[in-house]
Amino acid sequence: MVIGNGMVARRFKEYANDDRFLIFASGVSNSKTTDVEAYNREKQLLEQTIMSNPGKIIVYFSTCSIYDPSENNSIYVRHKQALENYIITSGADYYIFRTANLVGPSGNPSNIFTFFLNSIKHNIPFTVWANATRNLIDVDDFYDIVHNILNSNMYLNSIINIANPRSYAVPYIVESMENYLGKRALYDTIDKGADFDIDTTQIQPVIEKLNISFDDAYLYRLLKKYHEL
Repeated sequence: MVIGNGMVARRFKEYANDDRFLIFASGVSNSKTTDVEAYNREKQLLEQTIMSNPGKIIVYFSTCSIYDPSENNSIYVRHKQALENYIITSGADYYIFRTANLVGPSGNPSNIFTFFLNSIKHNIPFTVWANATRNLIDVDDFYDIVHNILNSNMYLNSIINIANPRSYAVPYIVESMENYLGKRALYDTIDKGADFDIDTTQIQPVIEKLNISFDDAYLYRLLKKYHEL
């Protein structure tokens, strides 16, 4: 069973008729929003869906921004932590996957990869946080890792980080996009943001099993694959 209609829900479409799992992929798409009603809608939908589907294993997608000292007190992060706690205490079996910044055909203009690309392409000025890092992972790699865990009886009733073992400085991401597109970005830089670590030790055996290469060319491959978003 899959709840949602965004990029993650579409990528997990093969689970639509799988009665083992409740894939909850419906949530607040813009992590910067302060719209309380948007958060309440996700909370109510999650609660109603869990109550209506006893016996299913809950699969919930949280955020690795929990580890970011410049973001971890935001409304979005506090909301995600509250829903994690709700699931943990619900009595249902669960997987909570804390996700990095997913890259793929999202159609979501607030997605960081899409936002930077579109801004550079269309000469839209934006602001770069000089000290920030962002962790980018292909939605296909994300799916493969999660799919393997769900079907290997691993880590049930756990919180699992699904992320690239390496993060990128935001100025480096922008520079890489400029170089790939052959076009200068229009941006100013502010002294804001923080570097932070995401522990991917738990999923390292899965990464190796799937032969996913998070090498120096990973960002370039993301640009090559998704630059026409």
